[in-house]
Amino acid sequence: MSRIQIPLDVITSRLNIADRFSGFRNTSLSSRFANMKPIGEFLDFKRLSKPANFAEVQSRVNYNLSTFSSNYAAVFVLLSIYALITNPLLLFDIILLAGGLWLLGRLNGQDLTIGTFTATSSQLYTGLLCTCGFLFLIASPFSTVLWLIGASGVVILGHAALLDKPIDEAFSGEAV
Repeated sequence: MSRIQIPLDVITSRLNIADRFSGFRNTSLSSRFANMKPIGEFLDFKRLSKPANFAEVQSRVNYNLSTFSSNYAAVFVLLSIYALITNPLLLFDIILLAGGLWLLGRLNGQDLTIGTFTATSSQLYTGLLCTCGFLFLIASPFSTVLWLIGASGVVILGHAALLDKPIDEAFSGEAV
């Protein structure tokens, strides 16, 4: 049997993935969300259509990822919040870890003394790490992250592939 070879470099070069992610490092958070498109333009159901072929899918995804990148970032944040709310043990573990680190930081490296019991800061950090690490493994963070990757991929790439370009943008690349 012969192996099927897929030219991944052709697909990734047409989507400009490396150029798209290089811009994330250079922009601040406030300027990143300053260019969000209105919700009416983002959810324009009149422009939803099935693409004719894979070249049109690539063209739509390339255009929509650059146009609606801030909206897609907001969708990812909302899906992340939803994932944490639906996994309360993971949310509790994150809050416990953040609160524990904050409280241990307030000790300024001094020992904690409660009555006759004394614990050094290294013992407290070890106890916090063991407790949060055990809860972290029980809370199934890997399945939550994989769900988040899958759900955001389906929602974002599905929207980008199905939302057609505006009429004026669709004819801008054609020769007259």
